Amino acid sequence: MFKSTKAKSVETYLAQVPEDRKDLVLFLHKYIKKTVPKLKSHFAYNMLGYGSFPYLNYKKEKIYWPVIALANQKNYISLYVCAVDRGQYIAEKYKKELGKVSVGRSCIRFRKLEDINLAALKKVLQLAAKFPGLINSRS
Repeated sequence: MFKSTKAKSVETYLAQVPEDRKDLVLFLHKYIKKTVPKLKSHFAYNMLGYGSFPYLNYKKEKIYWPVIALANQKNYISLYVCAVDRGQYIAEKYKKELGKVSVGRSCIRFRKLEDINLAALKKVLQLAAKFPGLINSRS
């Protein structure tokens, strides 16, 4: 699911981003940190994570999952917004406002900065900080 990386920290992850995407990933990293400073950045599950919340995974193990995660994929950038408001993923709720992006549940995918509406993204990130979580479909 997530592109594998040899990185073990935020710094090494950022250093390993290919040159053609480095400016975009660095911009988004700084933008997320500025927009939701309470969500501390960390390296988690082959991506950059911001904040965390307790989550029961498929093995019924309690783990701490990032509220927001940023990943450089092979053909695009993924921004995972693990947050729910009134039973709906926040990313899906605002997908029409986010711009020329693909949204699936909690994942926002795009290729370049011009594709995303930063004002809408800011709103989504701020809501994520208030309402972290995932919809548990394994009932």
